[in-house]
Amino acid sequence: MEALLLFVLIFFPSILLQANIFSSPKAHYLSTGGSDNNEGTKAMPWRTIEKVNSYRIKPGDSILFEGGKTFYGSIKIDSTQLGTAKDPILISSYKSGWATIQAGQGNALDLSNTSHILVKRLILHGDGRKNGNHECGLIVNNCKYTHLDSIDISGFQKVGLLVYGSQYMEITHLFSHDNGAAGISVEAPYKTRNSFQIHIAYCRAEDNPGDPTNLVNHSGNGIVVGHCSKVLIEYCTATNNGWDMPRKGNGPVGIWCYEADSVIIQHCISYRNKTSVGSDDGGGFDLDGGVKHSIIQYCLSYENQGSAFGIFQYDGASQWSDNTIRYNISENDGAISTAHSSIYIWNNSKESAQFANCLFYNNIIYNTKGVAIHYSDESNRKSFKFYNNIFVAQDSLITGKMENDCFVGNDWWCISSQFNMDGNNDFVNWALKGRKELINGEIIGYNIDPQFSDPAHSMVVDPQKLKQFINYKSIGSSPLQNGGINLKVILGIDTGDINFNGKSILQNSIGACF
Repeated sequence: MEALLLFVLIFFPSILLQANIFSSPKAHYLSTGGSDNNEGTKAMPWRTIEKVNSYRIKPGDSILFEGGKTFYGSIKIDSTQLGTAKDPILISSYKSGWATIQAGQGNALDLSNTSHILVKRLILHGDGRKNGNHECGLIVNNCKYTHLDSIDISGFQKVGLLVYGSQYMEITHLFSHDNGAAGISVEAPYKTRNSFQIHIAYCRAEDNPGDPTNLVNHSGNGIVVGHCSKVLIEYCTATNNGWDMPRKGNGPVGIWCYEADSVIIQHCISYRNKTSVGSDDGGGFDLDGGVKHSIIQYCLSYENQGSAFGIFQYDGASQWSDNTIRYNISENDGAISTAHSSIYIWNNSKESAQFANCLFYNNIIYNTKGVAIHYSDESNRKSFKFYNNIFVAQDSLITGKMENDCFVGNDWWCISSQFNMDGNNDFVNWALKGRKELINGEIIGYNIDPQFSDPAHSMVVDPQKLKQFINYKSIGSSPLQNGGINLKVILGIDTGDINFNGKSILQNSIGACF
């Protein structure tokens, strides 16, 4: 908790200082029973979005739509309408319920070159990704100090929420569904990091199937952030995305980042995401090309068609380096995509210097549908280290070449035959021959059944209930509880303070839950 508070204080100081000071020096009301010739008061409300767009909104003003009613058109806020830290601009609903902005074929809300805007308690709706809409639902372009809270976005062909080149943002309790390209996307100009200090929390990205017009690249993502830095994604869910991507090739992912620095994805659930038949991806989480100094932690991935964890570097991306995946659980991921694995490692740049320094520790991988790890034929890399993980697979545990990757303190278990590593059924022989699971010639790893309490039955969909998710705690006493290596003492790795369930970590434990 202290680490998270420090993260927020460093990344979002202005937002915290502005908390609870939103004021409304002048409120403007809209009602379907009003008139644009009215004064815009609660007793004499305006009627249309056109009236809002023709009015120059001033610092501290509120634009309030009647809850439960529908208003047609697209709200435009630009550089002539700026809030301040003391007097931000509010766009919201009044009375009970949320107002609906019916955008038809266009955008519902476009914020451009403005600052200090709060948007909350609105439904933004388009005509549908295949029914005439060709736009994004909510666009935040080159803005600062924006807070989006409690917004429902659906029916847009592109992205539900698109953030572009913006800074110091809070995005909370947003439900983006039934859009095309993605639920939430953060972007910036190519090979920049101009979107930064962004907090995405308690959001849901569901049933965003794909952009029917995009025939050259992935679509149907849940939450994707790129060309950005200092982004925190937490307590979010992504599910049933990507099932109608109209092409075969690289596919979508539930929650992921690319060309990014210092991204933290934590306490999230990504489950039952999909991809087109014969395509890659469709996975849970992904640290993709050009990602540096980023972390996936305390997350649950299950029953995604693609791998739980994509560790990828595409040709032309900037260097991928110094990333960590820890204290996560994967259950039965990767059954449909070409890798058939929980972890998928791929380097299209073909240069190991471009794909380096990955720490993967204290995770649980459980896969009755495929292998634990798949190395692509293109996977040149250096300094990939796997410590204190539990790897369970139905048959073969790994496909592809492990090469010089470091494995120490891990537990390996094959459900069908206890141990199968590329045809080798003898764990000790494999470890000694391949120089794996060894410290000073002594085998530190294990080949034992972890005896999980209730594997392969994940049903949790609320990230706030992950602390109570105990399906992958071992039954009774287990040597895995203190049989690993002390990463902090031996290797100087800052392992954090808590495990998957929010308990204080045991430094020698194997897996995510002890």
